[in-house]
Amino acid sequence: MRVNLITQPTALTRSPKGKLPLSLTIRPARGYPGEYQFPTDSDELMQLLRQKTSLSAPVLERFEGKLSASVGAKLLGVELSETVLTDIGYFVD
Repeated sequence: MRVNLITQPTALTRSPKGKLPLSLTIRPARGYPGEYQFPTDSDELMQLLRQKTSLSAPVLERFEGKLSASVGAKLLGVELSETVLTDIGYFVD
């Protein structure tokens, strides 16, 4: 399923381990209803994207660089399998 991933920092500072707490909003890319918010952190999100998507390294590096921005970061039209979406709590009918 193609989704848009939108992050918002939930804290202004990183944890001692360098992780930035985030709220990840997952929204279907084609305008269908079904927005979902998922609490995570920058390390967990990047690990998920590296392991479970086919996004290129340069795309992931640019996204990771934007994670700490106060307006958050966006990845639009990302293909995530139903298994990955279910694992993070987004249920697909």
